[in-house]
Amino acid sequence: MKAFMTRRKSLLVAATAAVALSLSACGGGTTTGGNPPVAEKPSFAADTTMAKLSSAGKITVGTKFDQPLFGQKGLDGKPVGFDVEIAKLIAGKLGIPADKIEWVETVSANREEFIKQGKVDIIVATYTINDKRKNEVDFAGPYYEAGQALMVNKDNTTITKPEDVTGKKVCSVTGSTPAGTIVDKYNAELVPAATYAACLEPLRNKQVEAITTDNVILAGFVDKEPEAFKLASDETFTKEPYGIGLKKGDDAFRTWINDQLEEFAKDGAYEKAWADTAGAVIKTAPKLPEINRY
Repeated sequence: MKAFMTRRKSLLVAATAAVALSLSACGGGTTTGGNPPVAEKPSFAADTTMAKLSSAGKITVGTKFDQPLFGQKGLDGKPVGFDVEIAKLIAGKLGIPADKIEWVETVSANREEFIKQGKVDIIVATYTINDKRKNEVDFAGPYYEAGQALMVNKDNTTITKPEDVTGKKVCSVTGSTPAGTIVDKYNAELVPAATYAACLEPLRNKQVEAITTDNVILAGFVDKEPEAFKLASDETFTKEPYGIGLKKGDDAFRTWINDQLEEFAKDGAYEKAWADTAGAVIKTAPKLPEINRY
């Protein structure tokens, strides 16, 4: 009887571990988001992007597939996170349900090209607004303001601020704003990667001293592996306004998206999107930044 009970307990422990592993693999049980309301027969001016997308009943959205809390591909092949929820809200206002969104993985190095080539209609992908990018594409928003930070191994006690990485190897994504900042301003030796997830093993193996990107992205990695990694500091050293990328010159579409973002902040949809995703780790809900209607 004792042997039976011991075996039964072992099976229960194994089953519990399997469930926990599956939740972790899909970004956690509290970060799956939902399906926001879909507008019935919305009306738009003829020949606008809104009218075309609404009439087609589908939209192609670029997002990250490797960013915990903001855009991470789940076991079902669909991304989850705050960026994903913002995109779903926009689609819903066009009368497009979440299951009619085509998700395309966009990494830092290909976002402008994907917009210009028409591979995506919009990009919601921890996409920092800056003047250089505004020469190539347009941005609605910002819808969130992050800040650059550093993530190090849990046992690292020598790096607490960006000045500490001068002359040291730091991993970041090719073509990203954080990569440029850590080299140009703090003289780090950049070890480039295609995605931030690709930086994890080099850090774990101490091939690099730190990973740098926006604090919310790093918080997602720390949340998944708190025994391995930590933020070097809670302080950020840049302001990174996240915008929604779209084709340059589409002023009507940009203005319309900006209007929707302000509406989401008023009706509680913005706060709910955060609570359902990034709010699982970063408990203080952000306020929608002032929209830049340039």
